[in-house]
Amino acid sequence: MEQNYTKEHATKELLTKNRSILYRSFGDRLFSYSVFGLGITVILCTVLMALVLYGDGAEAIKKFGFFGFLTGRVWDPGITMEFGAYPFILGTLITSLAALAISFIPAISVAIFTAEYSPRWLSSIIDNLVNLIAAVPSVIIGLWGIFIFAPWMRDTFYTHIYMWFLDHYPTMLPIVGNPIGYGMTTAILILAMMIIPYTTVITVDAVKKVPKEQREAAYALGATKWEVIRMAVLPYARGGILAGVMLSFGRAIGETMAVAMLIGNRNNLPFSILGPASTMPSVIVNEFREAVENIHLSSIIAVGFYLFIISLIVNLIAAYIQRKFSLTGARTI
Repeated sequence: MEQNYTKEHATKELLTKNRSILYRSFGDRLFSYSVFGLGITVILCTVLMALVLYGDGAEAIKKFGFFGFLTGRVWDPGITMEFGAYPFILGTLITSLAALAISFIPAISVAIFTAEYSPRWLSSIIDNLVNLIAAVPSVIIGLWGIFIFAPWMRDTFYTHIYMWFLDHYPTMLPIVGNPIGYGMTTAILILAMMIIPYTTVITVDAVKKVPKEQREAAYALGATKWEVIRMAVLPYARGGILAGVMLSFGRAIGETMAVAMLIGNRNNLPFSILGPASTMPSVIVNEFREAVENIHLSSIIAVGFYLFIISLIVNLIAAYIQRKFSLTGARTI
């Protein structure tokens, strides 16, 4: 009681304190203009980035066409100087969607356990571990994948899978691919591990924002703990969960170093399950410093321009979902 009185007294003194003429005349207005200017600056920086990427990639876009560059299947910087981004777009979408599908159930499970089942001390430990995984640089995860994960997967799974198909269905070997350990499947698994923390953190936050009355109403009807979560909590938190999924998808699309180190970097179709592939970020990081011809450099920057557009669309969708399903006006636990 005494602490609340002290806070109220301090707040009252702050509000009744005599302010300078400069503050009374320009304080709120200056703050409003400053915030507005910073918001406009963010928008202008985004537009400027898009214009710079388009300007530097305009040579390739004009030569191969806006949609022709998107659908081109040949990427040959050595002989024909023909460039198409379709293999990288397809590789980016396959790896990102597959990683999202693999990570969804573990991320949601960890989030539900942390928010609903675990005691406070254990949920604090889990939150710290999840944040720690999210903070690990992707290049460190890539190095771990190169020296530990990829060889282990090759010796434990890939080789046995390849030999089984070799004995029973040899015609499927082109689809299965070479079990060298560095390929699309390894990149997908590493990428799934990297995006789990993002979905988990946002899902935990969304679940904790579900009003207490929502749970109490379900318990009053005789629902069990799991029924409360399934029928009262998850439907109410679906907006935050979907926003976390979309943000994780955007993170997966833009991931560069770990994917470039593990995916094998094959620049043409077709892809195989265990064999090498390539993504938009990986081709940029692998070939940018090696580009000597203007059309090659312009094509790489054009890939970055299309990657910028895709990432921007994904993040705008996530922001729309978060705003549309935001929780307001209720007391949370």
